[in-house]
Amino acid sequence: MAAPSRIVVGMSGGVDSAVTAAVLAEQGHDVIGVTLQLYDHGMTVGKKGACCAGQDIYDAARVAEQLGIPHYVLDYESRFRQSVIDDFADTYLAGETPIPCIRCNQTVKFTDLMTVAKDLGADALATGHYVRRVEGAGGAELHRGADPSRDQSYFLFATTRDQLDYLRFPLGDQTKTETRAIAERLGLAVADKPDSQDICFVPEGSYASLVAKLRPGALTPGDVVDLGGTVLGRHEGIINFTVGQRRGLALGGNADRLFVIRLEPETARVVVGPREALATSLVHLGEMNWLDRTAESAADRPVLVKLRSAQPPVPARLSATGTDNAELILEAAAPTGVAPGQAGVIYDGDRVIGGGWIKRNRPAPNAHHAAVEHA
Repeated sequence: MAAPSRIVVGMSGGVDSAVTAAVLAEQGHDVIGVTLQLYDHGMTVGKKGACCAGQDIYDAARVAEQLGIPHYVLDYESRFRQSVIDDFADTYLAGETPIPCIRCNQTVKFTDLMTVAKDLGADALATGHYVRRVEGAGGAELHRGADPSRDQSYFLFATTRDQLDYLRFPLGDQTKTETRAIAERLGLAVADKPDSQDICFVPEGSYASLVAKLRPGALTPGDVVDLGGTVLGRHEGIINFTVGQRRGLALGGNADRLFVIRLEPETARVVVGPREALATSLVHLGEMNWLDRTAESAADRPVLVKLRSAQPPVPARLSATGTDNAELILEAAAPTGVAPGQAGVIYDGDRVIGGGWIKRNRPAPNAHHAAVEHA
């Protein structure tokens, strides 16, 4: 941004958003900090690495005071509960593995927070994500962060073209080490604060316990069966399992050689099989968000695709199968499969051209259905 302008910064209480606000203020912009309280901070008392509640709101306020910028805390608990927490629970009940951080960016942060920024007369909304916004021939483009180890483009694939026009990502060209160095140089109170870990609203990382609390009756017992339908044992609820999981099956004997191949919520069955049954080359995506208009009509287009946040992109062929759907054929079969409910993010080099949610395939007769553990 060349000329000084009014910019709202989403401040979560961590070092990344604090440095984002500090750098923009140092550049002479009229910076306003906004923190969204997203859930009951009592849920995470004593839990390190949470965000957007309790201590983090206090930390964001302290940084804003240090910088001499206005800071507002807005209560978005009900919206967050509806758009993110309820979706998290329902996705698990559907036998899928959710990514609530993407849903949060897609709804509360980049929809509701953007509305707030515009209401405040801001020219842009800035966040501390490690991605790059590049002005291309067709408008703003979303690119991977310069530091591959910190790149967060996977989590922002649902950002729309209109939103991208309004967003700014000042940290996209730097490393986390450089970010912390800036925080130390400026003496920010959060310079040494640890990064957030796990899912912010899940106390102690117990996903199944939270789902059971939110959805009474979710712990429906059922059968553990092999690929041929033979009952091998019982389980206490499919929400206790993720596809690709090996431990915790409690089957005895050769259970250590078995993996969760798929979850069947309709019959409350957990289907297990050998590791090789997970392998797949075909991935179906739904709820597509296209950031490159030319990709909307792709037919066997060579691309790179990221199927888990912790894995690098791999070569694939992309074909659009309708406005909201796409099909990917992986150049090399994913040995641990793909997980329904996770995201498939599509790249042309470093540029994100689109992405969608991995759909649960129905197994064909005598065919292995593939899936993978949540990253």
